[in-house]
Amino acid sequence: MKLSAAFGAVALSLAAAAAFAQDLPDLSGKEIVVVTENAYPPLQFVDGSGAAVGWEYDAMAEIAKRLNLKVTYQNTSWEAMIPAVAEGQYDMGMTGITITDERKEQVDFSDSYMTSESVMLVRGDETRFTDATSFGANADLLIGAQAGTTPFYTAVYSVLDGNEQNPRIKLFETFGASVEALKAGDVDLVLTDGTAGAGYVAASNGALKIVGAPLGTEEFGFIFPKGSEFVAPINAAIASLKADGTFEALNKKWFLDYAMGN
Repeated sequence: MKLSAAFGAVALSLAAAAAFAQDLPDLSGKEIVVVTENAYPPLQFVDGSGAAVGWEYDAMAEIAKRLNLKVTYQNTSWEAMIPAVAEGQYDMGMTGITITDERKEQVDFSDSYMTSESVMLVRGDETRFTDATSFGANADLLIGAQAGTTPFYTAVYSVLDGNEQNPRIKLFETFGASVEALKAGDVDLVLTDGTAGAGYVAASNGALKIVGAPLGTEEFGFIFPKGSEFVAPINAAIASLKADGTFEALNKKWFLDYAMGN
C-alpha cells in the first residue's frame, strides 16, 4: 500500500506540474534581448570550445520554450549592465544579480530563481586565518572582488572595516580572474556562492578550500526595465520550473556534475 501511495503521489505531482505548464502564457515568438556578462561560472561563462554556456543559459532556454519566446543574447560588463537595462537598451539582464532594494529603484526584478550563501574560498594550504574575523585582523591579507557586486560589499562590510576604498580589496574585471589571482597567490581570499565554491574546491585537487561560516544569504533574480511586459510571464515560467524539478536538475548539472574551473 505504501509503494502504491508513493506512485500515486508522484503521478499527482507530475500531473500538477503539467497542468501548471499548460497555463503559461504563449508569447507568440516575441523576441527578447537578454544581456549577460559571461563571466560568472557556472551561471554563465565561455567554455573551452568558445561556447557561451551555464545554468542561466539552460534556464533561459527552457523559459523561452515554455513561453514561446525568441531569445537574442548580447554581452556587456557588470558595471554597465544595470544602467543599460534600466535605460531600455536590453529587455532583460542575467548574471547572478542579487535582488536588493537599492537596485529595485533602477530596474524591475523577476522572482528569485536561486538562493545563494556567500562563503570564503581560499588556497588549500591556507593556515593564517580561519574565518572573517581572523582575516580582517591580519593587515597583510588581500581579498579579490569585482566592484559593485554583492561579494565586494560583503568583503567591505562583513570582512573588513566598512571602507569601500580599503587597499586590501583588489579589483578584477571578472570573477574568474579573481579565482586565478587566488590560485597564483596574488590575493588570499575570494568570496563566492557556497554551491559554486564547493564545485571549485572539488575540481581543484586540493588547491582550494572553503573556511569559516557563510557570510550571508542572497536571492538572485533577472532584471528588466521598469514596467516591462516580460516580468509577469517569466515569473510564471520560473514558478513552473521550480514546481517540476527543472531548477533542481540544473543545480545538479552545473554545481555538482560540471568540473568547475576546467
